[in-house]
Amino acid sequence: MELQVRNARVTDVDGITALLSAERPDGAAHDTDTEADMLRPLVYLPNATIVVALAGRKVVGAAMLALRPSVNHGGLVGTIDLLATDPELDEEAVAGSLLPELLRSARNKGCVRVEVEPGAGRAARWSAMGFREEPQRLALQITAAVLQR
Repeated sequence: MELQVRNARVTDVDGITALLSAERPDGAAHDTDTEADMLRPLVYLPNATIVVALAGRKVVGAAMLALRPSVNHGGLVGTIDLLATDPELDEEAVAGSLLPELLRSARNKGCVRVEVEPGAGRAARWSAMGFREEPQRLALQITAAVLQR
């Protein structure tokens, strides 16, 4: 199967949210309208890159790189925040077509590092692509309850 990989357009957002829904376990709560509302402006922002893989006109894969400045790393750090593939296709082939485009974008935007949070059971996939494990980060989810101390 031949895939075309290109930067996402706002018209691709529905296809991307469909991929995200298909990847969730049955019964997982989600709001595709909220996801779509979050993705639409990211298509246009210079500090994010969203790429899609197309089979014909159908979106069969999507990936997003978000950029942040880092004094510790001496420049911009890209984070692969999203990688979704059509469950009916070869996941490795689709992901393998998206990753080089994200890394090219990261280099072109001046990134000195690219990170990914692999998710459960996905570390081996990313290791095979050249990523290496590092110590975990600490994180705090910001909610209204946290802010009202």
